[in-house]
Amino acid sequence: MEAAPYIFVGLGNPGLKYIHTRHNIGFDVVDAYANSQKAEIVTEKWDGLTAKIKHRGKTIHLVKPMTYMNLSGKAVSRYVDFFKVPPERLLVVHDDLDMKLGRLKLVKGGGAGGHNGIRSIISSTGSAEFYRLKIGIGRPGDGQAPDEMPVDRYVLTSFSQPEEEVIQDRIAEIFKGLELFFSGEPSRAMNFLNSFK
Repeated sequence: MEAAPYIFVGLGNPGLKYIHTRHNIGFDVVDAYANSQKAEIVTEKWDGLTAKIKHRGKTIHLVKPMTYMNLSGKAVSRYVDFFKVPPERLLVVHDDLDMKLGRLKLVKGGGAGGHNGIRSIISSTGSAEFYRLKIGIGRPGDGQAPDEMPVDRYVLTSFSQPEEEVIQDRIAEIFKGLELFFSGEPSRAMNFLNSFK
């Protein structure tokens, strides 16, 4: 009998005005991973866009919730419940304001850390014991955005060209970490990904 599948969720907001903004980096990573696996996340199901891939004999459901960030759990819980996915096989990738641009951190469990998408998933699934891959996007004043820019506006800005180059470099490394994670080696994936400060 095949083991429970993995669910790999990228957080973001639907709509053209949000494309490639800092807050949508989760969408961008999952899209890039799908592309690397020659898949396209286009199937509409349970308030999300999804694609199913097979990787080394494992089934992985790629999911982009279409509920807007604050209600991400509404979509994620439907996938978790239907496919009977335990928390340790749920991986959510999202932006993190409190880490400098390009820093990576794979963690299991913990609180929402002020991230409304994570808070919604914890509430809707009834568990905090899933994996989160946090990608640092910095704060106003760290890079080109002025100190006085409100955070809610900052997260909806696009990366500058130099920042985008950093992010693209990190995405290449994220794929190596995902290879370890989906091969059943989350501790090695953590050691590798968390080395990118």
